[in-house]
Amino acid sequence: MRSPRQFLALVALFLCAAGVPAAAQVNFDRPGGDYASVILRPADPALCAARCEREGRCRAWAFRYPSNENPNGVCWLKSNVPPRVDDTCCASGVRGAGVIEPRGGKVEYSTDRWGGDYRNFELPASANGAACMQACEAEAKCRAWTYQRPGYFSQNARCYLKSLIKPPRRRAYGISGVVR
Repeated sequence: MRSPRQFLALVALFLCAAGVPAAAQVNFDRPGGDYASVILRPADPALCAARCEREGRCRAWAFRYPSNENPNGVCWLKSNVPPRVDDTCCASGVRGAGVIEPRGGKVEYSTDRWGGDYRNFELPASANGAACMQACEAEAKCRAWTYQRPGYFSQNARCYLKSLIKPPRRRAYGISGVVR
């Protein structure tokens, strides 16, 4: 009979041998195992993953996006690999994984389509910017949108509706999409 730690080690060894990359993902937290926390400016989960890579003790990490309650991005470094749990507050992963964000479909995570705005407004915080996308879909003039997470530039989330489709730029604070 193997212990849970031995089982996890065997699974990790199998995945590495099989060439399956480890996956760090947005909208997941890894509670527990913290040995350090650091406020990150700019608030970007990729910086948290890189910090974990530089520290020999780090086995996993979790990044908490800025919010109304805490305007800072916080990186939690972990001495073990706790199981991930669904939580829209965070992005998390294991050492060596980097950050993998959902790709494809209508929503572009960690993306700002800067410029081309014809209107912007505050809206409730969201994990995927769905209300901003719906506002864009409801207006014939709107071709693209960017949802700005709370805590980056202001305490509240903002939606930017765009009459022009601009190139995507990687920015941790944004969630964007093109509708027409």
